[in-house]
Amino acid sequence: MPRIVTYNVHRCVGNDRRLDVARVAAVLAALKPDIVALQELDVGRRRTDRTDQAHEIARRLEMSHHFHAALEVEEERYGDAILTRYPERLVKVGALPGYDRIRALEPRGALWIEVEIDGRPVQIINTHLGLVPREQQLQAAHLAGPAWLEHARCQGPAILLGDFNATASSLVYRTLTQRLLPARQLAKRKQPTSTFPSQLPVLRIDHLFVSRGIEVHDVSAPFDPLTRVASDHLPLVMDFDLT
Repeated sequence: MPRIVTYNVHRCVGNDRRLDVARVAAVLAALKPDIVALQELDVGRRRTDRTDQAHEIARRLEMSHHFHAALEVEEERYGDAILTRYPERLVKVGALPGYDRIRALEPRGALWIEVEIDGRPVQIINTHLGLVPREQQLQAAHLAGPAWLEHARCQGPAILLGDFNATASSLVYRTLTQRLLPARQLAKRKQPTSTFPSQLPVLRIDHLFVSRGIEVHDVSAPFDPLTRVASDHLPLVMDFDLT
């Protein structure tokens, strides 16, 4: 049964303020995922010892990976990645719209790959939305539109996942559930899925949305001594099958 994880790793700096890429990789290794969507990765940044965090985590998990820099300053990059054990190909990366009325908002983006599971193509889109509600709404509408979810190449089973910085009561959530189904509600076994803050998770702001053709078995946010400290988010895990 395939397993997919979305995880905001907070540039691999934990709640103890310690930079530890190996610890984040250990959290993921314990989960035994087949596909991983990561947000808030540093690549070549001075503040995190110029490590290519996407490459290093993928190396430790023995996975291939694609990274998209939402922010680039000279040789320093910051953004999101998808890692997988499956045969894969990059479909698209791109920026998401900002909100012009507020300056200096952090740039946001999305990353789309196609993986092959049992000979069938599955579309995987990873994203990290902004913090301002109007900004989030613009970004969710862009993802739901022809550039992404309504794109001609987004056919068959699809999973949209990431850190949406928005709860299930938000317009963002309602916008996306007009196109896809919320995985948490489809899970056969109900488990805790709050992911933030990791030390005392009370908010569900990391989500998985699935198309028809994805049968959701379990969705959970593992809460243990390691996940509580490795990042300010918990990982969100989904087990699924293709129908």
